[in-house]
Amino acid sequence: MAPMQIPHKDDLEETWSFLAAGIDSVMLKLDEGVDMKHYMALYTAVHNFCTSQKAVGHSTLQAHRGAHLLGEELYKLLSEYLSSHLLSVYNESIRHNGEALLAFYIREWARYTAGAKFFHHLFGYLNRHWVKREIDEGKKNVYDIYTLCLVKWKDDFFGKVHSPVMAAVLDLIEKQRDGETIEQSQIKSIVDSFVALGLDENDSRKSTLEVYKTYFQKPFIDATTKYYETESRRFVAENSVVEYMKKAEARLEEEQARVNLYLHPEVTKSLTATCLQVLVSDHTLLLRDEFKILLENERQEDLARMYRLLARIQDGLDPLRTIFETHVRKAGTAAIDKLAADGENVEPKLYVNSLLQVHARYRKLVDDAFQGESEFVRSLDNACREFVNRNSVCKTTSAKSPEMVGKYVDSLLRKGNKAAEESEVEGILLQIMIVFKYIEDKDVFQKFYSKMLAKRLVSSISVSDDAEAFMLGKLREACGNEYTQRLTKMFTDVALSVDLNGQYNEWQSKVLDDEDRKRLVDGQFMVLGAGFWPLTPSGNAFTAPAELTKSAERFQKFYFNKHNGRKLTWMWVLSKGEMKANYVKNTRVPYTFQVSAYQMAILLLFNEADSIPYSDIQSATSLPPEILDPTLAIFLKAKVLLASPEGAKPDPSTIFSLNYNFKNKKIKINLNVQIKTETKQEIEQTHKTVDEDRRLLLQSVIVRIMKSRKKMKHVQLVQEVIQQVKARFPPKIADIKKNIETLMEKDYMERLEGDEISYIA
Repeated sequence: MAPMQIPHKDDLEETWSFLAAGIDSVMLKLDEGVDMKHYMALYTAVHNFCTSQKAVGHSTLQAHRGAHLLGEELYKLLSEYLSSHLLSVYNESIRHNGEALLAFYIREWARYTAGAKFFHHLFGYLNRHWVKREIDEGKKNVYDIYTLCLVKWKDDFFGKVHSPVMAAVLDLIEKQRDGETIEQSQIKSIVDSFVALGLDENDSRKSTLEVYKTYFQKPFIDATTKYYETESRRFVAENSVVEYMKKAEARLEEEQARVNLYLHPEVTKSLTATCLQVLVSDHTLLLRDEFKILLENERQEDLARMYRLLARIQDGLDPLRTIFETHVRKAGTAAIDKLAADGENVEPKLYVNSLLQVHARYRKLVDDAFQGESEFVRSLDNACREFVNRNSVCKTTSAKSPEMVGKYVDSLLRKGNKAAEESEVEGILLQIMIVFKYIEDKDVFQKFYSKMLAKRLVSSISVSDDAEAFMLGKLREACGNEYTQRLTKMFTDVALSVDLNGQYNEWQSKVLDDEDRKRLVDGQFMVLGAGFWPLTPSGNAFTAPAELTKSAERFQKFYFNKHNGRKLTWMWVLSKGEMKANYVKNTRVPYTFQVSAYQMAILLLFNEADSIPYSDIQSATSLPPEILDPTLAIFLKAKVLLASPEGAKPDPSTIFSLNYNFKNKKIKINLNVQIKTETKQEIEQTHKTVDEDRRLLLQSVIVRIMKSRKKMKHVQLVQEVIQQVKARFPPKIADIKKNIETLMEKDYMERLEGDEISYIA
């Protein structure tokens, strides 16, 4: 091959003819390769021409200007060549359409950009000098050679073919959405070319996504909207809502996969928003109506699917939460209605378990179907709080629920409950604490619980100290130390009483001989602080038998020697003991009766006589008929005593006799049974003390707030009181106002002008 003749550096026509032949070869036959000598010759020709000093004077300034002008000529000729080439490419493209047009476009784009990269290096000297100077001087429409190639493609070819190319792309995507298999790489190549054409007009070295957004993303989103509007409308008309949700979910997943496969990530946000609008938002009313049906039929999987769909749109879940809250409230109310036609006879265990079952069912639904979302948990809490405090059992007072919960806890913590192990008791108590959380009148629970705890401790019938401590700890966690302060002090008193009895026994052994000790009743004493125990001495008159009185006096002497200045008030109503029935015939082992102090006083009378009239018993014990009659009735029912005339009930004309033929399967018989009238009176009394405690609490809170603030608007004071008290019970505004007036009458506060209240120090 003959050596290649490089054109004269001063001859523009000769130089361009030489370069044009090489450029044309690169553009059309680059895949055949480029000879290095040919490449170097072309590069040298560009360099020589750009450094030529022809036609300009010999000064340094003129030399630079000459090179500047020569570079411009070469730049223009290359630009004209590219326009001419792209015109021929466009004329060729007219003969193609559809997928054939896409294949042609992709092939020509690949050939053209490969050539553009070659030209960029070939005209490297032009880039580094003339182009750089032009750009630095702020000249418009001047680019480095590769960018020039892209600009020419965009202006001279892309502008003419983007519409049919995009139509072919959208047709392919629609085919894929319809289930056909397509050549995804074609769309990927088109996307990449649209992205590459995004040139920054202010800085050719930077790129933007404007071409992609305008010519690809916008028509793609428009086509997507139209496609799914048509499909969803048709699908909903022919299928169930549940099937539509499955379809919508599948389509959303497909579109996300489409982004990952061949679309630019920039489209993700817009595509997702469009699909959610068309597939979900436009059908929200339909979905929300179906939500009620799914809830009623407990279709957890479908509820979860609906949650996933509506969670993705703004405010999509708010109406669902409202529907869910209403549904749960109705379910809880219905469960209690079904349980009790008569609220007075409902078993506490059944009542609490019914509440727990409703909560457990819907808590599981929230966790599994609604992903434990906090707002759905809040709706569940609101619903539970409503039906726990306001249901058919609570029709007379909302304080019924805390009373029932307290009774159930008491039954669990008493000896004889059916829970097999302590861990089982603790597990049930944890469940009960769920209901406790929703109780509004926590002060009512505290009042009932403290009374029941007092009885368990005084009677030593707690199932275990650990179980009691466990429940106390849970209450402390839920309501704080102040709530459990008195309860804790009760346990302290019990522990101190154990030590005190030990000291008492030591004292007796020192001051009494054996004969004296035998004559005394063997007793265990509990000293309970009056300010912490919810116990009040019975208002009933009672004359204790001498046997008990002597023992009590002996302990009192010991105690006053140890604690000077204290006062002991004997709680005979809570005292109990055991008595041996040595009189019963035909029994080897004497029966042991477990009795109250009242019962003990009555039975001890029969040591002196076999038969005693009602009036003598009443005279000896001083018990009023409302206590004496039911106590004697217990003896008659157990057949420990017999009435004369036979079958008579306790009244002033009845005579009572010991039953010497008493029989029972047990050796130890518990006669210390609580009288129903006592139970009802205690409940009524408890509610009365709750009202009094609330009055005092409201007044103390009002004083505390005013002492801190000095002056406050009346409305602000009421709101502040509600905030501070609502953890214990929901105060009535009327009660707050009434107590404010009471404190004003007592000169704690005074009313100023403008509905303002001032604290009087």
